[in-house]
Amino acid sequence: MSEVLKVAVSQIGVCEQPKGSNKGPEVSQYLRTVGINFPAAWCAAFVVWCHQQAGVATIPRTGGVLDMWNKARAKYAVTKPQAGDVFIMDFGRGKGHTGFVECVAGDIVRTVEGNTDANGGREGYEVARRTRKVSSIKGFLRFS
Repeated sequence: MSEVLKVAVSQIGVCEQPKGSNKGPEVSQYLRTVGINFPAAWCAAFVVWCHQQAGVATIPRTGGVLDMWNKARAKYAVTKPQAGDVFIMDFGRGKGHTGFVECVAGDIVRTVEGNTDANGGREGYEVARRTRKVSSIKGFLRFS
């Protein structure tokens, strides 16, 4: 398992306090990593924080999922995802979601992601494992 994925897995179970607030000790720490000092969507900040904890400095320091994709895809995009890669989802109108690939089995990606919920939403409240279809993902980035 990659170091960055180990960091992400270690955060499983972290929840906003209170749920639905984009707040809490850990969530605030993730957000500060990308220079955000107020409650905000935090999936991209979680991804950046995990990379920094693992000593990977090549990831863009941004809280924006699609900003991350636009800044990194030319150099870091990969077509065959593997454990530790970052997945990017695009829901249109500037709304995205991101997290880590834990494993791939056919057209299914098992993930570890922040700011998700039991339904796999992008405006959730916890760090958790989820299952996603490859077809729902815009692309994959490999920074480590």
